[in-house]
Order: sequence, then structure tokens, then C-alpha cells
Amino acid sequence: MVNLGFSIGDLHFKNPVMTASGTFGYGPEFDDFLDVSRLGGIVVKGTTMEPREGNLYPRMAETPSGMLNAVGLQNKGIDYFETNLYPCISEYDTNIIVNINGSYVADYVQLAERINSLEKIPAIELNISCPNVKMGGMAFGTNLDSAREVTKAVRSVYSKKLIVKLSPNVTNIADFARVVEEEGADSISLINTLLGMSVDVVKMRPALSTITGGLSGPAIKPVALRMVWQVAKAVRIPVIGMGGIMTTSDALEFLLAGASAVQIGTASFIDPQASVKILEGIEKYLIEKGFSDIKDIVGFINRTC
Repeated sequence: MVNLGFSIGDLHFKNPVMTASGTFGYGPEFDDFLDVSRLGGIVVKGTTMEPREGNLYPRMAETPSGMLNAVGLQNKGIDYFETNLYPCISEYDTNIIVNINGSYVADYVQLAERINSLEKIPAIELNISCPNVKMGGMAFGTNLDSAREVTKAVRSVYSKKLIVKLSPNVTNIADFARVVEEEGADSISLINTLLGMSVDVVKMRPALSTITGGLSGPAIKPVALRMVWQVAKAVRIPVIGMGGIMTTSDALEFLLAGASAVQIGTASFIDPQASVKILEGIEKYLIEKGFSDIKDIVGFINRTC
């Protein structure tokens, strides 16, 4: 038997494989393809205080080894989530994590307070890649002071596990990791999408209505892996890695580089069973290598080079 479990503080996960926000819906969308409860956790679609329609179409575009998206956090808001979605997804036998988003610090605080009262939601993922309206649209996660402010504000009202999701569109990702750790983050997840764009040469116009969007998929894996490695060395709290993880081998790279867990994103669009297949592959790898505990390989490269 292999121990696949890991913990964020006193919150235990049965295994290190989760799904990334915005790529797995709320869970029921995948019930026909896999047993969602097999996963260590699912991070549900980004949630805001008020309903959002998202950006105009087109808002997704395929790119070499990846995809661009500019969905714009389309969701029905926290009231709908509490009333219609929470009763259903709370029945899953896994950790349900809500990704929260806002345009002002107050938005994040209000959302955290609301979700804090939901008994079967043990953690939130604080998405600080959103535009901070008070700072002229600069993302919370690309300014150290802003990242500190929003993390501190949410920590002051939220008593459960706080995961902060970092933006990769910065010069030194480790600085941001240290700041959110100082302000009370229990874990860090990274990376969010990289900023990119694509042009339709036939129509002679941008492929996305917003011109730029978030790049995900295999193309970003080397960048994501490097940033996870940097952050894992810079902080003491668990790191959750993501960015271009399509196969078991990809996931193992993140674990060996220092991630305690991984999130599967774009891969689920191609193969809805990708997360479970990767989970099974990790277990097989540990058995073949003679490891009895997933912790034995976390950050392994830092002990050998």
C-alpha cells in the first residue's frame, strides 16, 4: 500500500490530485466520466459576489500546444451557489474548494465571510489575478502591496484553510509567495494563466474579443514548473502546482520540484478522465520506484542536486 495523502495544516487530502478552477465546472458536469470523490479535491468554478455574464465571444482560441481563454469569470454569483450548487456538491466525499474573485478588497472579504459559514467547504482559493479597480485595473497579484492587502483582509475574516493562487505575470514570484505566507496563507497554488494573444490572419483581427487572454496547456509547463520550484524553496507552507499538466509524467515533475499536490486543468477538456488517470499513474510510479509515501518524492530534486 502507498500513502498518497497530504495535508494543509489539519486539513487532510486523500491524494495529491485536484482539479483546477474553471476547467471542471462544479463537479456534476463530470459525473458521467469519473467518480469525482476519488480525487483529493476539486476547485470549483470562480465565484463572485454578483452574477457575471463574462466577456463577449469569441473568448477561447486554440494555440500551438495550448489554448487562450478570456471567459471573464462567468458565474451566477454567491447567492446562486449557496442555494443551488452547494447542497449538491457537498455530497462528494472529497474536499470542495471555492475559488473566489473580486474587483475590490471588499468583494473578497464579503465572499470569504459567506463561504466561511458553509460547513462542508473547508477551504477557499483566493484568486489574486483579478483586476484591482481601485488601482486602475492592475491585478492584485502583480503588486506586492495589493497582494498583501487582500490576503491580510481575507485572513482576518476567514477561519478555514486559505489557499492563495498566484499570478505568473510578475518579475519575482518568490517575493509574492513570501508576502502571502506572511499574511496568513495556509497554502499557495500556482500558476494561473500567462497573458497571451492570438491573431486570426484570415479575418485579420484578434482571435479573442478581449484581444489578450490567459494561456494554458503544455506550452506553459516549463514556466510553471520553474515558478513552483522557486516558490517551494521560498516558503514553508504546502505548494500546489499547476500549468500544462497533461500526463502522469508532467504531474510527477511538479511533485519532484517541490509541489505537495497538483491541479489538473486544460487536460480535462481533452480527456475528462485525465485527473483520475494521472492519480492512478502517480500511485503506479511510487510502487515501481519502491516509495511507500508520496511525501518521499516531494521536492526530491532539491535533495539530489
